Amino acid sequence: MNILITGCNGQLGNEMQLLAKANPQHQYFLTDIIIPEGLKASVLDATKKEDVEKFVEENNIDCIVNCAAYTAVDKAESDKSLCEKINTDAPGILAEVIGKRGGSMIHVSTDYVFDGTNHTPYKEEQATCPNSVYGITKLAGEKKVQAGCKNSMIIRTAWLYSIYGNNFVKTMIRLGKEKSELGVIFDQIGTPTYARDLAVAIMTAINKGIVPGIYHFSNEGVISWYDFTKAIHRIAGIKNCKVRPLHTDEYPTAAARPHYSVLDKTKIKNTYGIEVPYWEDSLTECIALLNK
Repeated sequence: MNILITGCNGQLGNEMQLLAKANPQHQYFLTDIIIPEGLKASVLDATKKEDVEKFVEENNIDCIVNCAAYTAVDKAESDKSLCEKINTDAPGILAEVIGKRGGSMIHVSTDYVFDGTNHTPYKEEQATCPNSVYGITKLAGEKKVQAGCKNSMIIRTAWLYSIYGNNFVKTMIRLGKEKSELGVIFDQIGTPTYARDLAVAIMTAINKGIVPGIYHFSNEGVISWYDFTKAIHRIAGIKNCKVRPLHTDEYPTAAARPHYSVLDKTKIKNTYGIEVPYWEDSLTECIALLNK
């Protein structure tokens, strides 16, 4: 297949690039809004329908993997227009264009489509109720993808990190080395997701054949941001930084965070035969790569 990967310079996009080399049976077309020097990729603004149509037609694209997103959750509260263009309009355009060709699409979404008031893992069919601009625009993007492309797969994920870009793991390692004390939220519960594991799940779906629908994917296990930070420091060998637990109201943010973001992964495991790694095993792998 000819596969278009958007957002190729992000955390997930970079991991997809690595997997592309290990899956040479497909031809990949890497795109992003800005391409760093040295990266063999094309500039594509997915908010412009004519540009998307031209690119997809000229390269005979069969499948789109949309890794692009506006992920500055707090900034989104005051930048709704841009957030909406990237998280809602662009996925809709990509889906409509590939859908008209009879192609397929994998779109990455978020746990923020839920309000986080559950006490048991969220299943795909449960009612959504986003309470932030980011969550609202991502949910609207899901709906546009499903309307535009019948053969589409939406994967909701949470707490994404990798060796690439800016993320919680890299920030906690940096702050742990710079500061003698840190306060981290302990009353928000979820599961970290190593972007490499998510990329493997996406490639598995491509190779086995996309079964349309909404799926959930994160690593296995449950943890708070506080406990996650403690594990990051332990694995990274950081010993001189005290980590204090904070209540959410002690660390106010512009956007509301879900207090409970655990996703039920039964559907994706059963559909594609995926074995999901435990969060601490994946974290250990990531930090080992960062240390290199």
